[in-house]
Amino acid sequence: MLRNNQSGISKNTLVFLCGARDFHAMDWYRSALKCSRDINIVIVTDLIEGEGYKRLIDNNDVVHRLLVLDRFLFTGQSRAGDIWRNIVKAILFPFQVILLRRFAIRHKGALYHAHTMYYLWLAWAAGVDYVGIPQGGDILLKPWKSSIYRFLSSAALKAAKAISVDSTIMAENVYKISGVKAIIIQNGIDINTITNSINTNNNIDCQRSNITSFRGLTPLYNILNIIDARNASSKYAAHPLTLIYPFYELNYAINVRSSLLHSDRDIGRVDRSEIYSIFLSTFLAISIPYSDSSPRSVYEAIFCGTAVALAYHPFIDALPECMKSRVIIVNLHDLSWFDDAVDAALRITKKPFSPSEEALDLFDQERSFLKLLKLVPFKPIGTK
Repeated sequence: MLRNNQSGISKNTLVFLCGARDFHAMDWYRSALKCSRDINIVIVTDLIEGEGYKRLIDNNDVVHRLLVLDRFLFTGQSRAGDIWRNIVKAILFPFQVILLRRFAIRHKGALYHAHTMYYLWLAWAAGVDYVGIPQGGDILLKPWKSSIYRFLSSAALKAAKAISVDSTIMAENVYKISGVKAIIIQNGIDINTITNSINTNNNIDCQRSNITSFRGLTPLYNILNIIDARNASSKYAAHPLTLIYPFYELNYAINVRSSLLHSDRDIGRVDRSEIYSIFLSTFLAISIPYSDSSPRSVYEAIFCGTAVALAYHPFIDALPECMKSRVIIVNLHDLSWFDDAVDAALRITKKPFSPSEEALDLFDQERSFLKLLKLVPFKPIGTK
């Protein structure tokens, strides 16, 4: 059973209003637990597992359930499943608002961190005080495909006490949608755990042999482009690829797997420690989506010492120089991009990665959370 504290609360309460299977939101939550021992920190959610996602919460977490949707969803991930999930969310939205209002009455004075746009809508409709933390697609893609989505998002962004985004391009689009000036705070990474992983593998830089694709197995991330470029390579066509991915779209995944070599490794979703282990044995990691904001998995790869091949996106310009030096910008229209990236990565990884103080300040997740916490101070307990 998950602990569900319904009693009165003597400390300030920070509520993570999010999907409890969301890696990004749960990383913010874990950072909060480490950094804010004088704050009561809880999760309010409508998603825990379902669709083949790994359970990220445990019995030590204080979790308040809305109407949990897991049992209504498909057993696996697919485009049809995404559409169905959105339909279910739309139908049940009024009931979730009522449940969230009831929670808010029992926990007066709580501050909510709403992760992803759906939960911003929920916080707005329920009339709670919240900081909005949308993700890239919430701002860069979806509002420009649907006027209804854009209208709801504009209202939710305007009603927030503050909006935190992870890149300049997201801040610009938030302003276009709503007229709200967002604050840029990077999605931090677990530098302490990465450092410990490196320290237990002292000679790892001599053992790097992997080329790794590490983004979602969907058309957005151009995974087929990576495989096709490797297969057509004049120099590295026989070099195995390692595929790790936090989620997949079933039909796209079938097409990807039909293009793999027998020597390729299709690993799928792994936990953080295994991600770091794979990155520490990788000399080239590849991330070439057609839209991107500020991908923390790219930063994790860099801090693990690998070189990263990226399609150009504006977030690259804002990186500290020590991180830029590990980046290989590729032109997907260039037929030799894969060979050129491999050659460059072999040169880059001869030198270990040494993060600057600027990089540590920008990307340490505990420092990032403390910046986020300062955006909206808690009201004194007992005030309205």
